Amino acid sequence: MQDARVRLGCAALLSVAAFFNIACALAVFLWWLIFTPRMRSVRNRKLVLVMLALIGIIAVMITISGGDGFSYFMRMGVIVLIGSWLYAEQEPGDFLSVVVWACGKRRGFELGMIGECAMQIAESLSYDFVRIQTAMKLKNRSSGIKNLVPTGLMLIHDALVRADEITELLAVRGYNGGGTICPVFRITKKDYFAGICAICVLLFLVIPVSEFFILHS
Repeated sequence: MQDARVRLGCAALLSVAAFFNIACALAVFLWWLIFTPRMRSVRNRKLVLVMLALIGIIAVMITISGGDGFSYFMRMGVIVLIGSWLYAEQEPGDFLSVVVWACGKRRGFELGMIGECAMQIAESLSYDFVRIQTAMKLKNRSSGIKNLVPTGLMLIHDALVRADEITELLAVRGYNGGGTICPVFRITKKDYFAGICAICVLLFLVIPVSEFFILHS
């Protein structure tokens, strides 16, 4: 997908649809199968598996407490797949360009900077996960289920520390807001089709599928 605007828009629409409805989550999964390289786009499969395992643990707890854990796992699992695809497809500066295009030069630049910092932190977490796995191997410790929660907490702590470091770095360099960028985009026919299909998936939230059968009868 060439156009960063379509890529980010599709990811946002599909994530919203998948979160609120399991039928939409299945439609989002079908969209993921058709319009993405699927698992080939995942940079760190072990990290994705860890995230899915954590979601599975939460789903089991929800089921034990009387909730619908299966629905939660399906919806959150699809969101993880969409996020992994978006992360793999993103290029440095894409988020900044899209937000400047959507929100204007000054306000968009600041919001885009926040997004780019978040993407940089996500990139760092991927490397942190690899280093944690290497450390476990050196200590002859297995990376089983019992280590999922400590690993997750360590990654969250590292993300918060990096966010604080980036804030301090910007302050030291005297950044007080504003900036200039002239974004350029290139859209293809596949981008148009993927965007239209993503909008159709989101419409399932507004227009239930059963309404079509009522109108037809």
